[in-house]
Parts: sequence; structure tokens; C-alpha cells
Amino acid sequence: MSLPMNQQLKYWGIAAAVFVLLLWLLGDVLLPFVIGSAIAYMIDPMADRLERAGLSRAAATAVITIGAILTFALVTLLIVPTLISQTAGLIDTLPQLTNRFQAFLGERFPELLEEGSTIRQTLVSIGESIRERAPQVAETLLGSALSLINIGVLLVIVPVVSVYMLLDWDRMIARIDELLPREHAPTIRRLASEIDDTMAAFIRGMGLVCLILGTYYAVALMIVGLNFGLVVGFIAGLVTFIPYLGALIGGVLAIGLALFQFWGDWLSIGIVAGIFVVGQIVEGNFLTPKLVGDSVGLHPVWLLLALAVFGTLFGFVGMLVAVPVAAALGVITRFAVNQYLDSRLYRGDDGPGSV
Repeated sequence: MSLPMNQQLKYWGIAAAVFVLLLWLLGDVLLPFVIGSAIAYMIDPMADRLERAGLSRAAATAVITIGAILTFALVTLLIVPTLISQTAGLIDTLPQLTNRFQAFLGERFPELLEEGSTIRQTLVSIGESIRERAPQVAETLLGSALSLINIGVLLVIVPVVSVYMLLDWDRMIARIDELLPREHAPTIRRLASEIDDTMAAFIRGMGLVCLILGTYYAVALMIVGLNFGLVVGFIAGLVTFIPYLGALIGGVLAIGLALFQFWGDWLSIGIVAGIFVVGQIVEGNFLTPKLVGDSVGLHPVWLLLALAVFGTLFGFVGMLVAVPVAAALGVITRFAVNQYLDSRLYRGDDGPGSV
């Protein structure tokens, strides 16, 4: 005999409360394990394909691990130093850009910068703030990151967790399936499959879209000769998972830098703007439909809300689990709505066949 509904709700509510409490109390401790599990989840399909090609699970994991180590070493040697140096250079250059923008306005629109005008005072304030606080902000961010995320621990624990999780992923999923309550197992499996499809489409698909667009923006801007092109491409690609925001932020930053660097060379400025126009066309018409699809079910506003709420409540770990939780809640909400539409509460006592 199955448990009454109120008992089931009580037990599931207690389980959810315990999960939230553990996330709250052990967020920093769980961070390497969350990241390692996320990495294993993202590359599990690759291991499955290698298994279908004839390799054992251990051999597939070894091949992926060696490839990941070589890729990480290559990126660290070739890209990370340039990215760090360009980021530092951009921070140092921001005060100069503010001064040049003020001089530009003074030459062409002198009435806007009259002594005591609001625009002049605002620009002076912005320039002084950037000049004084940019190094402090950079140091604070670095210090916070080092205190929140122990880089040494991450570099050691995350790869180990990823390897072990990838090696045992299928067995772990099978074990979890065995522990499901038998009465609700089919429904839970169906909902879990929908959640997995949603997360796979979004995380893996959008991750690949971000990588492709970030690489395209960075390479194209550096070919044009734009200073800090690698940083701008990295920023634009990083926030591409929010529709239009990546192109908007990257485009405004790139065009702003191009105006100061190429002023008078309108062809170069137009090429910089065209790079982001082409990127948006390719993303909207080819990359996102092909790699992500139309059935993800994660509205950008819902995603932003989840990131904001979980980031505020649980810090960096909360931001990492925000997308999976948002996907799960979206699937469960749609399931609850369908259940409501099939219930007597919605249809009435006479049911759908009433006259």
C-alpha cells in the first residue's frame, strides 16, 4: 500500500530542505565536486561514443583525460598569457579612453563641456573613479577569487573528481535508478529524461556556441588589428548564452575601442561593426538552431532570475547549479501544469465529455 500523499510530500520536502541546507553550509567545500561533476556530465556522451566504437569505459576515460590534459596545456601556454596581459592593458587604458572621449566631445561639441555642466562633471568623475579604483577592483577581484576558489585545490581535485565521475557515471545512474520509489519510478524517469534533454541542449549546445563565437570574435578582431581583441572576443563569447547580450556588450566595447583607435578610418570601424553583425546572423540562423534547438524551454528572463537568486543565496556554487535547477524547475512546472489541466479541479465534476 502506497504512502498517503501528505506523507510523501513531507518526506520529499524534508529531502529538498536538507539539500538546500547542505548547499548553504558546504558551498565552498562542494565547489570542486560540483565543477568536476559538471565536467563529467558534459563529456559523458563522448565517452559513450568511444564505448560504442569498441573501447572499454576505462580506455575511453583515459583517452578523454589525455586529450583534455594536452588541450589544457596548449591553451595555458598560448592563450592565457595573452588574455591576462590584454586584460591588464585594457584596465590601464580605460582612463586614457575616458580622457580622449572628453577631448573628442570638447572639440566637436564644446557647449556640452562648459565649466559646471553636468556632462563635464560626470565625465571627470568617471575618469577619476576609473583611474583610482580600476587597480583596486582588479586586485579585489583577484583576491576574492583566490579566497573563494583555492586555485591549487581546484587544479588538483577537479580533474580527479571528473575522471572518477566519468568512469563511474553509467553505474552511478543505474544505482540511482534502483533507489527510486517503485510507485513513482516511471514518472521520475520521464521527468529526469526531459530535464537531461533540456540541460544537454542548453549547457552542451550553448557552451559550444559560446566557444565558436568567442573564438570567431577574438580571431576576427585581432586580424583587423583592434587592440584588446582577444579580451573583447572572450567577453562576448562568455555571455553569448544570454541572447543578444554577448553581441551587445562585445559590440559596444569593440566599436568604442575602434572609434578611438581607428578614428577617421571608417572602413576599419565598419569592419569591426560588421564582425558582430555577421556573428549575430550566424548565431541566430545556424549555430543556435543547429546546436541548441527550439525545445530548450529556458527563457532568458527565467535563466537570469535563476542566476541572480542562486548566486545571491549560495555564491559561486549557486551560479553553477542555477542552470540545472532552472531546467528541472521548468520541466516540473510544465508537468504540474499538465497534471492540473487533466484534473477535476480544472475540468469540473462532469469531466471533458460533459455536454
